[in-house]
Amino acid sequence: MKKHLQVIGMVCPFPLVEAESAIKELAPGQELIIDFDCTQATESLPRWAVKNGHQVVSFEQTDDAQWQITIRKGAAG
Repeated sequence: MKKHLQVIGMVCPFPLVEAESAIKELAPGQELIIDFDCTQATESLPRWAVKNGHQVVSFEQTDDAQWQITIRKGAAG
């Protein structure tokens, strides 16, 4: 299962806050796809994911100032 989270237009730290909440709903191994446009989140989201035992599956720039990251929930998270 994959959950898609749209946080376009949200300023930091809200993309991270929303991601933390959304990933709690997933079982280990499921993926959270996040579309965002907050430049600070390009660092904070991957750092948070790895720190909490999740895997960054993909991370790409989708527009001039928009990105998409896919995070697979880890067993510990």
